[in-house]
Amino acid sequence: SVERARMIRRTAAVLEAESPGSVPDASRARHGNALRAGVLGSTDGLVSNLCLVMGVAGSGAPHQAILVAGLAGLVAGSLSMALGEYLSVQSARELLANELRIEAGQLAASPDAEVAELRGIYERKGIPARMAAELADHMVRSDPELALDTMAREELGFDPDDLGGSAWVAGGTSLVLFALGALVPLLPFLLVDGQVALLAAACLSGLALFGLGAGITRLTGIHPVRSGLRQLAFGASAALITYGIGIAVGTALR
Repeated sequence: SVERARMIRRTAAVLEAESPGSVPDASRARHGNALRAGVLGSTDGLVSNLCLVMGVAGSGAPHQAILVAGLAGLVAGSLSMALGEYLSVQSARELLANELRIEAGQLAASPDAEVAELRGIYERKGIPARMAAELADHMVRSDPELALDTMAREELGFDPDDLGGSAWVAGGTSLVLFALGALVPLLPFLLVDGQVALLAAACLSGLALFGLGAGITRLTGIHPVRSGLRQLAFGASAALITYGIGIAVGTALR
C-alpha cells in the first residue's frame, strides 16, 4: 500500500541518517583529520627547514648561502607536500568513485543479489526479518539511488556525497601550512646574521615546536606540556644531528 511504502521510505531515511558519514562522530572525525593534517604539515615544514638551515649553518657557509638554502627548502618542500597531498586525495576520490560505479552496475545487473545483501545489513541492525526484506526490496526496485547510497555507506564504508574531501583544498592547505612552518627558522636570517640569527632561529623554532605539540593534544588527550616537550625534544634532536653533520662536512671540505 501507499502508506506502507511511505513507512518503508521513512525507515530507510532514518537508517541512512545513522550510517557512516552522517553521524556527529564522523563529523568530528573529519574535523580531527583536518587538525591532524594542519599540525603535521606545519610541523613537517618547521622541522625539515630547521634541520636544513642548521646543517648549512653548521658547515660554516656564509649568510647568503643559508638564506638561499632555507628559501629553496621552503619552496621545494611546500610544492612537494602540496603535490603529494593532492595526488593522494584525488587518487582516493577516484578509487571511491570507481567503487560506486561498480556498485551501481551490480544494482542494475543483479538486483536480487543486492536485495539479499541489503536485507542482511538491515537484519544485522536489528530490523525484523520480514520488514528488512520488504525494506531492501522496496529500495532496490523503487529507489535505486537510495539503495546505492545505503550500500556505499554500509557495505563500502564511505559517504558517497563526500568521497574524502576536495583534493585542491588538501593540496592548498598543505602548501600554505608547510610554508608557514618552514618560514619560522628562516625568519631570523632575514633580519640578522651570524650567531645571533642562529640562536634566534633555534629559540623561535623551539617555541613553535612546543606550541604545535601542545596543540595536537586536542586529538590525543595527552597533557599539553608533556606533548609539547616531546615535540620539542624530537625537533631539537633532529636539528642538533644535522648541525653536527654540517660541522663535520664543513671541516672535511676545508
